[in-house]
Formats: sequence, structure tokens, C-alpha cells
Amino acid sequence: MPELEEGSVYRLENVVTDEYEGRFSVKLNRTTTIEELDEELDVPESGGDSEDREIGAIDAPEEWVNVTAKITQLWDPRSESVGQVGLLGDPSGTLKFTKWAKSDLPELEEGSVYRLENVVTDEYEGDFSIKLNRTTTIEELDEEMEVGDDAITVEGALVDIQRGSGLIKRCPEEGCTRVLQNGRCSEHGEVEGEFDLRVKAVIDDGNAVHETIFDQEATEELAGISLDEAKEMAMDALDTSVVADEIREEVLGGYYRVEGPTLGRYVLANEFERLGGPTDAEETLIKARSL
Repeated sequence: MPELEEGSVYRLENVVTDEYEGRFSVKLNRTTTIEELDEELDVPESGGDSEDREIGAIDAPEEWVNVTAKITQLWDPRSESVGQVGLLGDPSGTLKFTKWAKSDLPELEEGSVYRLENVVTDEYEGDFSIKLNRTTTIEELDEEMEVGDDAITVEGALVDIQRGSGLIKRCPEEGCTRVLQNGRCSEHGEVEGEFDLRVKAVIDDGNAVHETIFDQEATEELAGISLDEAKEMAMDALDTSVVADEIREEVLGGYYRVEGPTLGRYVLANEFERLGGPTDAEETLIKARSL
């Protein structure tokens, strides 16, 4: 194909559209035909299309925004494709962020404040997050920032273990940690998943119920079972549901104090403490509802 010149106008026939991390593009191939046109074309200015946004104002996916925020927590990545993952925040609130391993971006440090330009918003099951990619620019700022505290403390009886708890598999595709259903990811179809361990619990404080998520590390401490032990249990029984059954027997009916940020409708259990021995979960729930 002939070389394309900057500033010239062309008619391109038979190109292929593509998408990566929320941005669309076109690809020219052997079947593409190129015709240079002798005309002018008004084109919007490129670049600078990411708008400044407060963390608490992020409410839609696939938007390109700039944020100034403090890194409040760093977590251990579940996938090799993820370079860093954690929470960042500003006075308006906190949000999960993901930085891809292939993005070749500098490491972010917990407690530091950064100006992040050209990040992409994302949403999964009502929870919003941002993703740093190769086009993102990072500038560390020499300033302090007060982060809006959306962490809460929940104290009550653990009355239910929800579906999707125990030994699960997540999608291994880059940028996706969705839980597989029957070996399929809702976005990437049938994939070979990666094992993870979690608990989706319901804690009743007598006035309201709180859906709470314990990640792998918290689940191992909560139930006294490691990811490797969970995989062995499932292999011996040829059934992954035995792990959730074992966890349910261990924790259901216990009283807990849980502290962590709210992400969507869930409380993320950053810290927790068991307050008493097990009790009858159904009886506790009936009693709590009568108050």
C-alpha cells in the first residue's frame, strides 16, 4: 500500500475496526484500498480529551479522565498481567485502581499523591474503578491530601454465605478478574480460569444486613484454610462446592466486627475480629428482625 502523508485526506475502503482498553482504532490490511482526495476535511483536535474528575464523581464506564489522588492501599495482584492494584482516593472518596504490567509505568507508592492523566474508568457489578494504561502519564506531587473516609465498621452475626463463595475461578485474560460461571467469562467466553478463594458473607447488626467480601487472604484467616488446601479438598471430592460447605460450617452463626471501605453495595473486609462463638444463624436472624 502507498505511504500515507500527514495532513492529506484519503478514502480508505475495507479497513478493520479494533478496540483495546476502551479505545477504538482501525487497521489497514492487504484488502484495503487507498484513494487520496483533493479536498479539505475539518477534524477535531486530538489529545487533551480526558477531563479532570473527582474520584466521587466517577459514575460511568469507558470514560477517559484525569485524577489527582492519594494511594491509600496496595494489594497483591492476582494475575501476572497486573502490575499494581489497590485503592486511591481524594476528598470525595476512594476507588479501586489497576495498573497493567505491560504498561511500562513507574511504580506507585502507598501514601503518595499523584496526578494521573488519561486513565480509563471501568464498571463491574455496579462497582466503578480506573485502569492505568500505556497512554497514562504519572506525576508525583509533593503535597498532602486528605482522603474522604468511606470505611465503615460492621458488628453483628454472620447469618449467610452467599453463592459464589469458596473456591472460585477467575478469568485469566489481561484486565479481567471476572468470576467464571460454568467455565465461561461473561466477556471473554470459555477460558481456562485461575483459582481464587473468597467469601461473600451477610452480616446482620440487628438493624440492617451488610454484604461483606473477604478476599483470599482474609478468607484464609477467617476459615483457617489456604488456597492450596481448598484445591486439594475439591480435587479429592471432585466437587468445588465442598470448600464453601466447609467454610459455612466454620463461620456461620459467629459474631464478627468487620472494618473496611464500601465498594458498591459491599463492604471489603480489610480487618476483622471474631467476637464470640457460633450461634444458630436462623434464630439470630429472626431475633434481629424482631428488634
